[in-house]
Amino acid sequence: MYILECSDGTFYTGSTNNLERRVAEHQGSHLDKATSSLLDDRGANYTGKRRPIKLVYYEEYSRIDEAFYREKQVQGWSHKKKLALIEGKPELLPQLAKKIFATNRPRSNSR
Repeated sequence: MYILECSDGTFYTGSTNNLERRVAEHQGSHLDKATSSLLDDRGANYTGKRRPIKLVYYEEYSRIDEAFYREKQVQGWSHKKKLALIEGKPELLPQLAKKIFATNRPRSNSR
């Protein structure tokens, strides 16, 4: 499972069994094993419009289904929560997971 930072400051979360190749694809190129040459435009649609990208975080799993589960979990997180993970501040994750609800306000009776 990996997190990329895009040129517009947003994060992209994905999973792969070959991180180096996948990051190169997101960057807009990949190595063709048959010809040993770089090919273009195999990155995700999201990152293709926000290049250059930078790998800012990754976790390794022995099974791809575990990485995919973690990817889906992190994808649902806020920007601030992902940033805490990236910056190595796991103690902030529980407080960033809490939703802040508006206080109970009297309803207006405008009809």
